[in-house]
Amino acid sequence: MTAFATSTDLAARWRPLSTAEQAQATTLLDDASAIVRAEVPTVDAQITAATLDTGLVLAIVCGMVKRAMIAGDTGEGVSAQQETAGPFAYSQTFSNPMGNVYLTKQDRRLLGVSSQAFTIDTAPVDSGAAAVNPWCW
Repeated sequence: MTAFATSTDLAARWRPLSTAEQAQATTLLDDASAIVRAEVPTVDAQITAATLDTGLVLAIVCGMVKRAMIAGDTGEGVSAQQETAGPFAYSQTFSNPMGNVYLTKQDRRLLGVSSQAFTIDTAPVDSGAAAVNPWCW
């Protein structure tokens, strides 16, 4: 299927991309679009019916790819880093150390994906008999 955005769309929302970055962005945009379609199977129909804004989906997909590309190759797998030299210390925590393409909570909310909570009633069905407390013999 067609990606929801192009490397040109990403560059317009972020920064100019080198030729190698454009190729990487194209692949990641395909991945991000596939993730959106997996999370919202009706996304294409919603766009066609104009119940979901194409520009919104484009912006979300570009954001997903930008997060992945910002990670780069330098800190792959590193979630935190600390350096100390005498009395000086420097530390940083990476927000996406593996360079994953993912939807944020806000992205999901904007796409109409809700995390549904559910409950399971584990209490026995009331038979009308007096309740018996198993702790009181």
